[in-house]
Amino acid sequence: MGAARPLVLEGQGLGCIRDDRVLFSGLDFSLQNQQALLLEGRNGSGKTSLLRILCGFREPDAGEVRWCGEPIAAGTYRADMAYIGHLDGIKKELTVLENLKFSLAVAQAGACSIGEALARVQLAGFDDVLAQALSAGQKRRLSLARLLMTQNALWILDEPFTALDRQGIALTEHLMSEHCDQGGMIVLTSHHELNIPTVDVQRIRLS
Repeated sequence: MGAARPLVLEGQGLGCIRDDRVLFSGLDFSLQNQQALLLEGRNGSGKTSLLRILCGFREPDAGEVRWCGEPIAAGTYRADMAYIGHLDGIKKELTVLENLKFSLAVAQAGACSIGEALARVQLAGFDDVLAQALSAGQKRRLSLARLLMTQNALWILDEPFTALDRQGIALTEHLMSEHCDQGGMIVLTSHHELNIPTVDVQRIRLS
């Protein structure tokens, strides 16, 4: 994962304006290894906009995001961060195995093999199944398998429990706890009450 070194993600005075409406302003936070940051708030409050800012997909209208003391445009941030949004980010015309091989081709490989990742997300035996034939919950699990195979220390997840049943939610929470326990960190939005008691979870509520 590459998270053995001390890591810090900081938001300093962040502000975001959309359609002439201030979604948030003066937002500060600091996240370190083995911590998670849960963004809460009603629909349209700016949660996804904040995630996009943290990913570097859009610039904040005020303030700055820093990774280990440097602006996220510099340094190793891109290599250290992984994002899963509302869309699963998988290629439906490829098989499960081909999707994971493609992910490895564009990311730093971690300690977890493709077979191990599929087993951990309970998709063992689905290697040759086209992604378009998977259920919505299985597609979400495939996205999680992509995370497990990389060395990305920071996971940024937008509603990661979408389309998952109770078993899938419990599995995802276990993988999140494991990631943080091993020195990683997570920023996420969720309407689901988190059950990851071993993790120091900070909360920001956007109004």
